[in-house]
Amino acid sequence: MSAIRSTNAVRALTTTTVSTTTRQSMRQFTASARTSASHGPQYDPPTGWLFGVKPGEKYQKEGWENPFFYGFCGSLVLAGVAYGFKPDTSIQTWALEEARRRLEAEGILEDPDHKKK
Repeated sequence: MSAIRSTNAVRALTTTTVSTTTRQSMRQFTASARTSASHGPQYDPPTGWLFGVKPGEKYQKEGWENPFFYGFCGSLVLAGVAYGFKPDTSIQTWALEEARRRLEAEGILEDPDHKKK
């Protein structure tokens, strides 16, 4: 029974030692209070209008909106065209062409480009 008590005492001692060392290692580098780097509140209270534009007023676009829209949509169209004209490099296509070439060379399959007279 005394062996169990001594084991429990050792466990309790190691837990308190570990918890005090972690508290000390998490100490801040400065003694001053933590301050944020912002220059005022960043909260915009809700106005109730969609995108902050009142009904009847015209939305004024910002300078970056048109170049972003045309650049983004243009790049998507260009990527779609490039993908459409991409060469087929799959292993299945290569194997089919290779099998057709070998069968034509052996005379088992006739050449589709060869015209009959």
